[in-house]
Amino acid sequence: MPAPPPAARNATVVAAFDFDGTLSTRDNFVPFLVRVAGAATVAQTLVASGLRVTGNRRSGEWRDALKAEVVRRIFTGFDAERFDALGNAFAFDLLRRRLRPDVVDRVDWHRTQGHKLVIVSASLGVYVRPVARQLRFDGVLASELEVDHSGRLTGRLAGNNVRGAEKTRRLDLWLGDEPAYVWAYGDSSGDRELWSRADRPVRVARRNRFSRDRVPIE
Repeated sequence: MPAPPPAARNATVVAAFDFDGTLSTRDNFVPFLVRVAGAATVAQTLVASGLRVTGNRRSGEWRDALKAEVVRRIFTGFDAERFDALGNAFAFDLLRRRLRPDVVDRVDWHRTQGHKLVIVSASLGVYVRPVARQLRFDGVLASELEVDHSGRLTGRLAGNNVRGAEKTRRLDLWLGDEPAYVWAYGDSSGDRELWSRADRPVRVARRNRFSRDRVPIE
């Protein structure tokens, strides 16, 4: 385990963790959709949404637009209480089977050092928050869905998808004006801006993928 970072004397030390592929062993958005709507409906929705969304499929903007379209098709009018219940049940499964023990150990180490813990993720807060509570995180900055006055989902994201530059923006808002020394854990291109923002960027290799440049937590 690395020695504590050389943070300024009055700086809070913060450990920011991506969720999908970093703290969890996989991406969780589509599996959650399947839990909500069933595999056949999700497959049809993904195809229809992909045909509707235009642009470069490799770009972050296209991914954001695709996610927004999928959310619109599946969650418009969905009961918010049922949505929360499904999120809690899905989180229970994640806690039992889908977390990375090595990264959970790193979370525990940061806590023993007195560091603040925050998850910064494009995954949905409805299932990330219960996991974060169980692991004793201090905050969750995740993608959220809008709820109307009648207690139903509008089919829109409440704010931007928390990916790329939005991760950095959300983290800075959460930190406020207090000085902070930031560790940032991630596994993909969606974490590049967060790594650039961090004082101590950490790449976490996906354990379910094989590649020659794969690196462990460092």
